[in-house]
Amino acid sequence: MNMMRIGTLLKKDFLFGPRKPFFIWALFMPFVLTLLFQVVFGSLFEPTPRLGIVDAGTSEITQAVAEMEGIELTLLDQVSDLKQKVERNDLDAGLVLTSDFDQALRAGQKPLLAFYIGGESLASNRIILMVTALDLLRQVEGRTAPVDVQTEIFGQEGLPMSIRVIPVLVFYALVIAGIFVPGSSLVEEKETGTAHALLVTPVRPSELLLTKWILGWLLSSVMAIITLFLNQALGPRPLDVIAVVAVASSLCAMLGLLVGLVSKNSTTLFTIIKGAGVLLFAPVIFYIFPDWPQWIAQLFPLYWIIEPIWQVSVMGQPLVSVWFEVTIAVGITVLMIPLITVIHRRIQW
Repeated sequence: MNMMRIGTLLKKDFLFGPRKPFFIWALFMPFVLTLLFQVVFGSLFEPTPRLGIVDAGTSEITQAVAEMEGIELTLLDQVSDLKQKVERNDLDAGLVLTSDFDQALRAGQKPLLAFYIGGESLASNRIILMVTALDLLRQVEGRTAPVDVQTEIFGQEGLPMSIRVIPVLVFYALVIAGIFVPGSSLVEEKETGTAHALLVTPVRPSELLLTKWILGWLLSSVMAIITLFLNQALGPRPLDVIAVVAVASSLCAMLGLLVGLVSKNSTTLFTIIKGAGVLLFAPVIFYIFPDWPQWIAQLFPLYWIIEPIWQVSVMGQPLVSVWFEVTIAVGITVLMIPLITVIHRRIQW
């Protein structure tokens, strides 16, 4: 192995790689998917209750709502604007407080409280806002609740959808950058005749394969870390996250070499991608639907790289807690080396 030749080949791949579709997808996919899942679907699956208030005075209710977490407050000057926003579903509900509302409430009077509810608002948001409003009214009046509510959670508390889609985002970063980029690059070398031309140069075929593996490993590692960073999922132990991502990228890059070797041309490459896409993607579905039997996910190879990333980055577990999964991933990677060697020698011959 000559590291100078490998460095030259790797430099060429990074210089000309951004001109290729898979390389561009690998660079931009984490940003696009994060925007899609976290902004669009995140707000769809986990909507924050939106409350608008027209406060003619300085009510304690307005100040209390502003200090609350989990409620999006909008202050308006005109009642007509409030009604319009609620009707257009820009707000889930609206309150109208008169200038002397707090004083009248403390004096034992029954001031009029205008409470508007949007017809398209979620029932859960309506309940949250109505209960919150009643509780704040009681506090301003100076009365305590007639009962003490004791809350007890049974079973494991569920994770929000914005967290459960993180394995999907990391999966695409690893697969596109780690499998498809080196695989497509290797196929292009064969289609353009570059791979055959290298046989009459000092560059060894093994050095070409190692270059493609390093390309996939570096690119997938960087894009997976960026994906986790964009989703605020690096966890309390970033070094442990980097370690498991490095192992995951090694396995994906090895799969990329295998795909590139067995693909005679781009048509075969895309056929393999379409056929194997379901098998590759299958493990991440079980993180979106945690009630499904989790042992089924273990039947797929990429489970052994997604699970360590999930545990270390999202769940905050130390690296030692996923030693078994990491060992399996390393074992799969090592076992692929002789398979790739045999296939490559047959193709070279």
